Amino acid sequence: MSHISPVLWQFLVKWMTTFALFPPEASKIAPQMDALLFFMILISLIGLTIVTLLVVSFCILYSKERHPVAVQVEGSTLLEATWTIIPLGLFLVMFVWGALIYFRVFTPPANSMNIYVVGKQWMWKAEHPGGQHEINSLHVPTGRAVQLTLISQDVFHSFSIPAFRVKREAIPGRYTTVWFEPTVPGTYHLFCTQYCGTNHSQMIGDVVVMTPEGYKKWLDESTSGASLAQNGERLFASLSCAACHNARPDARGPGLANVYGAKLPLASGGTVTADDAYLRESILNPSQHVTQGYAPIMPTYQGQISEEGVIALVEYIKNLNSDYRIQQTLNTTDLLPESEGKPAPAVTGQAGKKPAPQGKVNP
Repeated sequence: MSHISPVLWQFLVKWMTTFALFPPEASKIAPQMDALLFFMILISLIGLTIVTLLVVSFCILYSKERHPVAVQVEGSTLLEATWTIIPLGLFLVMFVWGALIYFRVFTPPANSMNIYVVGKQWMWKAEHPGGQHEINSLHVPTGRAVQLTLISQDVFHSFSIPAFRVKREAIPGRYTTVWFEPTVPGTYHLFCTQYCGTNHSQMIGDVVVMTPEGYKKWLDESTSGASLAQNGERLFASLSCAACHNARPDARGPGLANVYGAKLPLASGGTVTADDAYLRESILNPSQHVTQGYAPIMPTYQGQISEEGVIALVEYIKNLNSDYRIQQTLNTTDLLPESEGKPAPAVTGQAGKKPAPQGKVNP
């Protein structure tokens, strides 16, 4: 709608923003969503006006004073078809328009930057791939598609940035995603829009949109010294995952190199795509989908690893394109300690042996 009358559009948006009736448009998708909203409001106002005028006109034209004796009015097929087809056409336009925007919002570009966000009572924790951590704050650059992978550590939350026109639920035990492309530098409100407990109203934060240069400077100054993948490698080593997932001929678990995004055959006869959700499920519930050719002996790590630890492991596996690092871990005797993990529980086998965990594409 903005290309029809740019002057009127800017006046409308700036007027509503100035009087705090409307959040600013700070993402690429925001003008498209606002155009649909204003179109729906316009159609509703036109419909309301027409109905009001008809009701008032009929009250005057067919009042008791003008028509003391009631007169039977015959129906009109053409009139009935008109007031049925026109609203139906308008509703279909809004439906198709909304569906197109919906698919854009929930289909992130292939080159989008991924940031993990964990919701918990009562805060948002953002995990950047480079190892930067934020609480109730999110730094992003302009001109770059940003995908958020959301999950909740306790109850349902809802991640909402009104200025970007995005809102997505953070669900316990399941990853959800949403993406946006910031366009205007500034600081914008971040809310939880799902009642999540006593301090729900305090679960707020800021989204800081920076220029690409400023964002790069912030990344360099905010690094924790290790990326998510490096933290995941440390956790992988401390849990002794390489004892099974080492790509050797006699390995008890499947290899992990280049497994992300691959189609994996299952012992049940089907296949599954190794995406983020599958890797997380493999770590916390390994018996759910057992990889073909391996026994279901891998123990669960449910309750032993936090959501942040699972995210680090998933990021490590996603970036694992060879078995070299795993072989190095296997050959190293002095493993780095990891406070989040514990040694893998042993499963007693034949002849008193204790084989290491195995079964899925999991650490």
